[in-house]
Amino acid sequence: MTSPSAASSIESRYRATHDRLARVGQAHLLTFWDRLDEREREGLLAQCDALPLETIQREIASWTTEATFEKPSGSALEPARVVGSSPPDANRYRSIGEQMIRDGRVACFTVAGGQGTRLGWEGPKGTFGATPLLNKSLFEVFAESILAARRRWRGEIRWYLMTSPQNHHATQEFFRQHRWFQLGEETVRFFEQGTLPSLSHDGKILLSSQGSIALNPDGHGGAVRALAASGSLAEMKRLGIDTISYFQVDNPLVSAVDPLFLGLHLEHPESSAEVSSKAVAKRDAGERVGVFCRRDQRTMVVEYSDLPAELATAQNADGSLVHGAGSIAIHAISRAFLERVASDGSGLPLHKAFKKVPCVDLASGLIVQPTQPNAVKMEAFIFDALPIAERSLVFETRREEEFAPIKNADGEDSAATSRSAQSQRAVRWLEASGVVVQRDARGLCAAIIELSPLTALDASELRGRGDLPKSIAVDARIAL
Repeated sequence: MTSPSAASSIESRYRATHDRLARVGQAHLLTFWDRLDEREREGLLAQCDALPLETIQREIASWTTEATFEKPSGSALEPARVVGSSPPDANRYRSIGEQMIRDGRVACFTVAGGQGTRLGWEGPKGTFGATPLLNKSLFEVFAESILAARRRWRGEIRWYLMTSPQNHHATQEFFRQHRWFQLGEETVRFFEQGTLPSLSHDGKILLSSQGSIALNPDGHGGAVRALAASGSLAEMKRLGIDTISYFQVDNPLVSAVDPLFLGLHLEHPESSAEVSSKAVAKRDAGERVGVFCRRDQRTMVVEYSDLPAELATAQNADGSLVHGAGSIAIHAISRAFLERVASDGSGLPLHKAFKKVPCVDLASGLIVQPTQPNAVKMEAFIFDALPIAERSLVFETRREEEFAPIKNADGEDSAATSRSAQSQRAVRWLEASGVVVQRDARGLCAAIIELSPLTALDASELRGRGDLPKSIAVDARIAL
């Protein structure tokens, strides 16, 4: 039974919430208040309290014409300026990055809000077994990379992970079960990604049930707001961390802590030391990755679906793509820069997409299952921070060294192609270290080799080891 004081409190909250919603034309969210029990009412008020109504209203006001949803014009787009994979003074930049790590100025940040549904996996995507032989999870691969970097450069490297409401508790439990992968609980921090409501075509927030708002994750660009709201940026400042190594959860080849990239980000003339990015040459014009471009002297990423066909297929004299610098979602970002973006009330721009969203019919109270797109979903993309920066460095890396994402159940960018890429990189590093990797009559290597970051973070570190095998059989299965 609800006490009189509790009933008075919730009614007071209801009136305040109703007034706030009514001012922006969203009071319909409380249509079914009288049908809800106490728990449902508390939950609905909490969801309403969390709505960024100013941001939502600003977006709705921009929906003046259908042009809002058209692809951007390519007339002013130019190819991005890209620093090659072997830049002059590479050793100097690498030394700068190593000193940043030793000084405790670098933290890792992983966007880990996804589920493994597309892979047929039950649970957070980071718990998916990704390696060729031992089937280590993506989280374990990244943890080993961070631990190895700590040991190699003797610096404290904290790890921040942005989860989602769907996988937050499961992710935390996974780390607890694995004892934080030897990193130390106090150096690993989790916080949840924000959400945004789905809207009708006329700007009304939709209900997924009579007591729940239809919410969706606010995109990896929501990381800026989440880092600030969780207190993570303030914590970084207190700890002396000024640079964030950003990567997403699906790429086991990522170099979680790359001193060369960090040094370039901090000191290269092309960089403003605010936000820098890694790129790989696109496989072909149809590869589904964003492309680094320039417009009005600012670097930006254009989604593959938004790049005009004539630009996507344009070729240089040597046959390479004019717009061939593919984004692989690896960035070095200044903490102070993110603080500035987070403090700006407008934040990162929101991208809109028409989707089918089951919702409550306000007249009948019944759930409607749409057969056509009936709603607008909004999300922010982290790469939209690039044009905010004064200058933004793009550093080319080799795909076979750093990019083998696990996105699909089969075909390109699947677990199978990623595991093969991991094994082949290990083969190359071993051969460069003098190990004889035997091949069949066709010159092919059928060996499957798993190389832990704790064994070597790069080919040069592997060459320094004295405990490598002299040779590896053609059909070997070896984990090092």
